[in-house]
Amino acid sequence: MIRDNYLDINKLIKNKKILRLFLVVKHHGGVLRFVGGAVRDALKNIEGGDLDFATDLSPDELVEACTEEGLKTVAIGIKFGTVGVIIDDTLVEITSLRKDIKTDGRHAEVEYTDNWEEDASRRDLTINAVYADEKGNVFDYYNGIEDLEKGCVRFIGSASQRIKEDYLRIMRFFRFYSRFGIGDPDKKALAACVENKEGLKTLSMERIKEELFKLLLTPNAAPTIRIMQDNGIMSYIMPETKFIDNLAFLKKLLDDKNVPDKALVYLFALYQPDVPLAENLAARMKFSKREKQKFVHWAERKVSLSELSDDISIQKLMYETDKDFCQEKFLLLIAENKEAIPYFWEKYQSISEIPEPEFPLRGKDIIEQGISNQQAIGSVLRELENQWLASNFSLTKEKLLENARLLNKVS
Repeated sequence: MIRDNYLDINKLIKNKKILRLFLVVKHHGGVLRFVGGAVRDALKNIEGGDLDFATDLSPDELVEACTEEGLKTVAIGIKFGTVGVIIDDTLVEITSLRKDIKTDGRHAEVEYTDNWEEDASRRDLTINAVYADEKGNVFDYYNGIEDLEKGCVRFIGSASQRIKEDYLRIMRFFRFYSRFGIGDPDKKALAACVENKEGLKTLSMERIKEELFKLLLTPNAAPTIRIMQDNGIMSYIMPETKFIDNLAFLKKLLDDKNVPDKALVYLFALYQPDVPLAENLAARMKFSKREKQKFVHWAERKVSLSELSDDISIQKLMYETDKDFCQEKFLLLIAENKEAIPYFWEKYQSISEIPEPEFPLRGKDIIEQGISNQQAIGSVLRELENQWLASNFSLTKEKLLENARLLNKVS
């Protein structure tokens, strides 16, 4: 249960000033420990996300301790036992140990405790219920370390009960299975997810979307989504898809690459939607306006790889759309065709280096050529723009103005 000096604290924390919190809590008779994802990820030698802390002080006691030590606190979640503390301009969240008195879906009635194992029992998965102190001692109440080493992702206690406390835990289970799981999913956990899948309908789509996007970014998202679909779980949140292999193909190429809106790109690859389906998914998933515009535009504008074969073709597409669209569509075509393109990453990056063409004329330039009728101005501009495009952007402003004068004489 307790492993002395088991974890290199440097893997957990970069800003050593945060360690002051341990002394503050200790001076006021309490204990402070790291908990959750940061500990789990450090144990796997991967860079984790935000630090979370737990303490056996109550929120009021913690606020009093910090105030006496000159530390500013922020009431970010007092109702749920969480206090924000400002350390070196960094907001650190500390949650008091709790035990469930009554659970009702996502919202539980709790009371504070000083029992660390009781607090651990409230968490969802064994691998997320591991604590560590500032010396690297690790406190593991439910064999989370062993499960992490074996790639076994399982719930603490009754899997069905954990899920009923918050049905989002079904999505979390599959996300962490995709990230850390080895072999088949835990049978009890999978059975509980299937048994309680209808509970997903009670969740807000915003929460579903957040978890699904996180899942799409995990290493084994494609086979995991196949498991979810084969067990009738995906259908409770999304339409079924025939394109899981397309997602798998693209992820092999992109998972270690930095791509903007990567989860959105992966979702499109997973469904290969036409415009109606793209609009449906955007509405269903509560996309932001920007996300919806991107997603639907990818479906609307059909592109062939030949349009991305050389700089001039790319510039023409870029002029119609934008640079981001050209890069994104390039990746989506790879997924659609499941076609390995030599030096695809270099090709992707090179698109960003191609200058965006800018039509050199404006309405005032046409007026200066003696054309004043508004309808005629627009007509001449369109004709000149077509000439410019047909010349592969080679016509200069001077030549275009000369052509404008000729058009004026003809009219």
